[in-house]
Amino acid sequence: MTAGSVCKRGVYAITDETQLPGSLLEERVTEALIGGISLLQYRNKKGNSAQRLLECQLLKSLCNQYDTPLLINDDVDLCIAVGADGVHLGQSDSGLEKARLRLGDKAIIGITCHSDLVLAQKAEKQGASYVAFGRFYPSSTKPLAAPASLEILHRARQTLALPIVAIGGINAENGAALLDAGADLLAVIHYLFAFPDVAVRIRQLNTLFVPSTT
Repeated sequence: MTAGSVCKRGVYAITDETQLPGSLLEERVTEALIGGISLLQYRNKKGNSAQRLLECQLLKSLCNQYDTPLLINDDVDLCIAVGADGVHLGQSDSGLEKARLRLGDKAIIGITCHSDLVLAQKAEKQGASYVAFGRFYPSSTKPLAAPASLEILHRARQTLALPIVAIGGINAENGAALLDAGADLLAVIHYLFAFPDVAVRIRQLNTLFVPSTT
């Protein structure tokens, strides 16, 4: 990967504190890394600062073993503290340009664009490493999030040079449609981490990225 860039294709795993309490965080993230994820995002909206620091230090150590980038959700300070590879920002989080100034050109910085191509185009101009659209299917993590259609992926693919991430209720059965529509990476939370067979599920998802020979 070049500076500030992300793997062009693959599974983008995102942690969730309700599905990965206690030792399950290390156990299931390790399984995800063994299975072959392309990117890991640490997302914990409820933990205190001390807990989040310890968990991120653990994940950074694990990611280093598998040469997998670690991103931190909405916390530039925590990213710097643990030496993570970058951050993922929502539209209401600290600004992309400000984050880029603090983290430098080599950092991976992704941004949520919901179902808005204008936001994605703005993010590209401001130096984002990737843009994320969704939710595409019913999501247990964000059940109230506004839905996105496959059309936004088609339009984004024709317009943007950045990698495109799809998120929201993705599994091995519905992920192919998102890739066909233009997504590069599939961001997955519940389908991976709510179950013990994480590595198996990663491998199932990874088969979606292999061109068919038939």
